[in-house]
Amino acid sequence: MKRVYLTAVLTCLFMLGLFIAVFRILNLSSGRDSLTVGFIYDNDESTPYTYNFSLAKDAVEKKYGDRVEIKTCSNVLDDEMEEPLRELADEGCDIIFFNGYSPLVMQLAPEYPGIQFCQTSYMDMSNKEVPANYHTFKGEAYQGRYVSGIAAGMKIRQMILDGTIGNDQAVVGFVAAFPTSEVISGYTAFLMGVRSVVSNAVMRVYYTETWSSYALEKSAADRLIDEGCVVISQYTDTIGPAIACEEAYQERPVYFVGFNQSMSEVAPCTSLVTSRICWEHYILSAVDAVMMDKSIESIVSGNIHGTDASAGFEKGWVEMIDLNQQVAVPGTEEAMNKAIEQFGKGNTDYVFKGNYTGINPDDPNDTLDLRDGYIENEHTSYPTFHYILQDVIEYGFLHDK
Repeated sequence: MKRVYLTAVLTCLFMLGLFIAVFRILNLSSGRDSLTVGFIYDNDESTPYTYNFSLAKDAVEKKYGDRVEIKTCSNVLDDEMEEPLRELADEGCDIIFFNGYSPLVMQLAPEYPGIQFCQTSYMDMSNKEVPANYHTFKGEAYQGRYVSGIAAGMKIRQMILDGTIGNDQAVVGFVAAFPTSEVISGYTAFLMGVRSVVSNAVMRVYYTETWSSYALEKSAADRLIDEGCVVISQYTDTIGPAIACEEAYQERPVYFVGFNQSMSEVAPCTSLVTSRICWEHYILSAVDAVMMDKSIESIVSGNIHGTDASAGFEKGWVEMIDLNQQVAVPGTEEAMNKAIEQFGKGNTDYVFKGNYTGINPDDPNDTLDLRDGYIENEHTSYPTFHYILQDVIEYGFLHDK
């Protein structure tokens, strides 16, 4: 009888120990029971860029529920960052995310060593000393731009084959905000995708010199359409270019390629496909890290450069959405998936490569021979390709017209 009793006691103790071990693995490793998370937006959720970024906030709320309190500030200009940032810090935020390009975040971070500050990268962070609690991150958007360019190229090729346009009319238009390397990298990758299908395609670019202006963006798109562009894309924040394509469609063939948010609702006849950065992957990992009292970069699954992180299709940080099967050419999805598979395998060196000469718009003496290729995001999450392809891309500023 004593032996049976002893066996039962030992079995209970074993089960209790196993329960405690599992409990610690699943729960105690979290470190904290709750967090306060702040989000500062440079715009509001009516614009595609901020809407896309806000999906990460929704993902945090869905994952953590009552364990996380969310605080947000919208329509914060870069040079007005200090007040809302200090407000969120004083309200007890443990981690704050910002999707704007203000240097004030990095400058203020040392004043709040107990708070982690995570900002979408706005400059080349390689070899830069930053506060330990300051982090930057960005999806490698050029990959999605290239894949969307394949879809656009297939559409243009169909238009040439069916006689809708002539072979010399393969002109792509791009509405751009500023002549930064981030923007130049994006539209160059897009054109490279187009030229992988239509080798003689060229591009015209108009800079609006603002990230968010419906009127200016639509005006730029209207001018590009008037100048004969048959596909329009953008690196700006509003639906203006998509609306311009939809309005022009009844009179001339023109299609739209989006970024950040699906445009099917506002441009059902012309929206072709959209690429987006999936901010959720980084932001969820960063919140996980703070919840577990671990360093953010030890948890984030991506390409880590100090306190800077990036990734593309291979980690899900970039994705394609909203392929319009009513507009796209048969076989487009298969062609896109083939390119995505290559990116997923880490094959990225072919995007910025070919018999091209790139010219630095800020210094014409600075040129780049692309026959050897250029690897984007090799050392930083911020895009660094900043060369204009000679005889292939023309650009101008909207206010000059």
